Amino acid sequence: MDTIVICSGGLDSVSLAHRIAAEERLRGLVSFDYGQRHAKELDYAARCAARLSVPHRVIDLRSVGAALSGSALTDSVAVPDGHYAEETMKVTVVPNRNAIMLAVAFGVAAAEGAQAVAAAVHGGDHFIYPDCRPGFIDAFQAMQDRALEGLAEVRLLTPYVHISKAGIVADGAKYGTPFAETWSCYKGGVRHCGRCGTCVERREAFHLAGIADPTEYDDPDFWRSAVKEA
Repeated sequence: MDTIVICSGGLDSVSLAHRIAAEERLRGLVSFDYGQRHAKELDYAARCAARLSVPHRVIDLRSVGAALSGSALTDSVAVPDGHYAEETMKVTVVPNRNAIMLAVAFGVAAAEGAQAVAAAVHGGDHFIYPDCRPGFIDAFQAMQDRALEGLAEVRLLTPYVHISKAGIVADGAKYGTPFAETWSCYKGGVRHCGRCGTCVERREAFHLAGIADPTEYDDPDFWRSAVKEA
């Protein structure tokens, strides 16, 4: 199927792009600028598109992101350090973010004649982000079937929806993902901080997958104590 991948530039979506390029016909990557403080991730999405020789479109949703206030990803709210846990990471929720991005991506797919949209939602996000859960994925597909009825048939591909972060690392390695060319840290500094929830989750995932982590962290060993305390 001709497939558009929603690619943030993070480990999950870049791994997904490499997988889709191997298994389907990768039509292009779509990224979203919603005013995230770690907008440097979009540079990594662009690098992924260039590497896979497909078009890359960045859609400006900054005005939408500004209206979805209160998240540590878009406001001047501190990004929490420590393990990727519900009580701390809820502050990183941007309400309806995936629903909005997917709706736009489905519109793009329909307009361009693509048969599928792929998104890297995964099992480790279920307990924090409601629009990463299997129930949401099924409901969104049903909604889009009605929204595009008689116009287009677009499938939502979410091969990681029941897979852990470590499983994604293993899958990414299988498809040759250059992990150093991905960005996870929500703080958006010069290097990965090594302390925020996404950095801890990333570092732990490589450890659990038994794959060397090429990422440079400001605090490369913090994850061990964070995991023990979780």
